[in-house]
Amino acid sequence: MSFMSEKGEMAVPHRLLIVGAGLTGSVSAALLRRKFPKELLDITVWEKSRGAGGRMNTNRFPGDSKGLSSVDLGAQYISATSEYYLKSHDRFYQELLSAKVLVPFKGIIEGEKEAAKHNFTNFVAPSGINSIVKHFLHSSESKVSYETHCNVIDCCEKPGHDGRSRKVWQVTDLKDNTEEFESVIITIPVPQLLGLKGSIQDFIESKRLSLENVEYSSRFAVGLYFDVGSKINVAWTCKYVIGDPNLAFLSVDTRKRFNKDPTDTGSSLLIHSSKSFSLKHWDTDQEAVRNLLISHARELIPDLPHPIDSRCLRWRYSQVVRRFEGAPGCLILSSSPLLIACGDAFTHTNFDGCISSAQSVAKTFSL
Repeated sequence: MSFMSEKGEMAVPHRLLIVGAGLTGSVSAALLRRKFPKELLDITVWEKSRGAGGRMNTNRFPGDSKGLSSVDLGAQYISATSEYYLKSHDRFYQELLSAKVLVPFKGIIEGEKEAAKHNFTNFVAPSGINSIVKHFLHSSESKVSYETHCNVIDCCEKPGHDGRSRKVWQVTDLKDNTEEFESVIITIPVPQLLGLKGSIQDFIESKRLSLENVEYSSRFAVGLYFDVGSKINVAWTCKYVIGDPNLAFLSVDTRKRFNKDPTDTGSSLLIHSSKSFSLKHWDTDQEAVRNLLISHARELIPDLPHPIDSRCLRWRYSQVVRRFEGAPGCLILSSSPLLIACGDAFTHTNFDGCISSAQSVAKTFSL
C-alpha cells in the first residue's frame, strides 16, 4: 500500500530516531511500528554497544560453538505481579510466552522475600535476557546501528517540500556522522541524557533540577564460564546474599536455560556485587575486582570449579533508586520538533516499568 500527500505526491515517511536499544527503546519501536506502517514512519535506532539489550545484557562464551553457554550480566529474570501479568501488560507477557522468549521460572530462588514468593510470577528467558529486547526490535522493522554513540543533538530549520521552513533535529555521533530526524526519543540513563551536547541543553533547562535529582545505584557483574562436565554443587538456581558486605546476588546461569546442569556445555555463574562493595572499589582495576568477587563467591561455594573464562562489567547505572518526580512515564522536552525522554527513571525500575514508559511514548507520539 502506498501513501500519497494532499497534492497527490508520494508521501515521505517521518524520520524518527530512538537513542538506545534497551528494553524501553525496543518496545517503543515495536509499539510505534504497530501504530504506523513503514510508509508513514521510518524508525532508526542508535545503540552505542555492539549489541542490543542495555541492562538486559547477555554475554556469550566465545569458545562455545553451539551458543549454549551464556551469562545474563544485568537483569536476571522477570517478576510479574497480577496487576501487570493478568491486566495492563497481559498482551506483552502472552506475546513473549507464545514466542517462547519467556518461560516460567522453575528453579529455586534462595533468599527471595516472602512477599515476592506469594505476589509475583517469575519468568526466565532461556535464550538469554537480551532475547526479549531482540524480539521487540525485530518486530519493529527498525534500522538499528550498533556502535553508534549519540553525542550531539541540535535543533535547526530546514526548507520543507512546500517551500516553508521546518524544524528538525540534527544528530551527530562520536565519529562525527550526522543525520536529520523529525523526532527523537531518548531512552538512555538520565545522566547520559544530561551529558549530550548541542541545543538539546536549551530544551532540558526547565527540567534540569528534576532530572539531576534522578539517582541510580551502581554495581559490578562478573560472569564465569566453566569447562564441560563441571558442576556447581548448590541446590539453588539464584541466591540473594543477605547481609553480605561484598555480594548481593548469585545465579547458576545455565540452570535458567536447562532447569538442570547441562551435559554438553560447561556451567556458568553470575556474581553481582553489593552496593557497598561497588562504592568501595569503583575505581579499582577491573581484574582485581573480578578476583575479589570470585574469592568472595568461593566463601559461599567452597568447591567452586576454576573458571576457564570470565567477563567483568561495571554497571554505573544499574537500578533507579530515585525516579523522576511524578513518574510521568515519559517527558516531552520539545513538542515541535518532538523530543521525548523516557525509560524506567520515569516510571519504576523493572521490566513492567520499561513497558509502561514505552506505552506512554506510543500514546504521546503522533504524526
